[in-house]
Amino acid sequence: MIQQEEAVPAGPGRRAQRLAVAAATVTVVLWASAFVAIRSAGEDYGPGALALGRLLAGTVTLAAFCLIRREGLPPRGAWPGIAASGVLWFGAYMVALNWGEQLVDAGTAAMVVNIGPLLIALFGGWLLKEGFPPALLAGMAVSFAGAVVVGLSMSGEGRSPLLGVLLCLVAAVTYAAGVLSQKPALRHGSALQVTTWGCAIGALTCLPFAGQLVSQAADASFGSTLNMIYLGVFPTSIAFTTWAYALARTSAGKMGATTYAAPALVVGMSWVLLDEVPGTLTLAGGLLCLAGVAVSRRRGRAPVPAAPAPVAAVPTSGAEPVQAGKEPVP
Repeated sequence: MIQQEEAVPAGPGRRAQRLAVAAATVTVVLWASAFVAIRSAGEDYGPGALALGRLLAGTVTLAAFCLIRREGLPPRGAWPGIAASGVLWFGAYMVALNWGEQLVDAGTAAMVVNIGPLLIALFGGWLLKEGFPPALLAGMAVSFAGAVVVGLSMSGEGRSPLLGVLLCLVAAVTYAAGVLSQKPALRHGSALQVTTWGCAIGALTCLPFAGQLVSQAADASFGSTLNMIYLGVFPTSIAFTTWAYALARTSAGKMGATTYAAPALVVGMSWVLLDEVPGTLTLAGGLLCLAGVAVSRRRGRAPVPAAPAPVAAVPTSGAEPVQAGKEPVP
């Protein structure tokens, strides 16, 4: 008799998928709030000092989590990815973003930085030999045009805003490189281990700004210092851990796509909290950047396979031929 295959329960898999989606959602909301907090703290702290203060607060918080959970050192295989993501993402990215946000508003910065998912796909095609689909190349062209529009809209205000757009582009590049570096590390270490030590390495990278941090903290307002601590505890220690948790359970490209909603959240938050709204041309350029990312993620419809022609079974000695479309009698 022909036995029907039993359905495999998908409970644990679906539960893990829901947890990954929930973790990614927490990350996006907290990272969106970071753009607003950086803008506020930047009134009293320089880009490097703010990055160092944020990373120190994040490292202390993450170390406490590691002690509570009794997490040891990451395995040897995780260290190359941890070191690369620590320098590029936790270090260079934060300094570039802080500097850029001192020159452009939070919403514009979020829209330009959100080219990162497209760059993740681009670097993946180059470094991971995944190829360059036509949709990716088209999306790159659209996003590049959007970045040019944003840059032109800012250039009328002087060189500084244009520099801010370029710094946000640098942040997008280091963000993408950090994600691609972190993904292999998560095959060996836990999300908490990879995040904690990446944050610590980022803090070491920013140590040259220690003197600046001490001098600026003495004169900074309580609100700016509180925003810096908030950045370390929530958008860094919590959001980067939930990101790593979700990244370990899905692809880098899909995780990059989850940040599409961040610019809209940032524009809304900065409007309410900072009374900042990007100009019409800047907003149009930013939306063009996001449209390019969306185009790059499109997939062509898979062709419907033609139904195979029925093939009659070849009769064996002493057996009747099996007619097409009928099952053999047991």
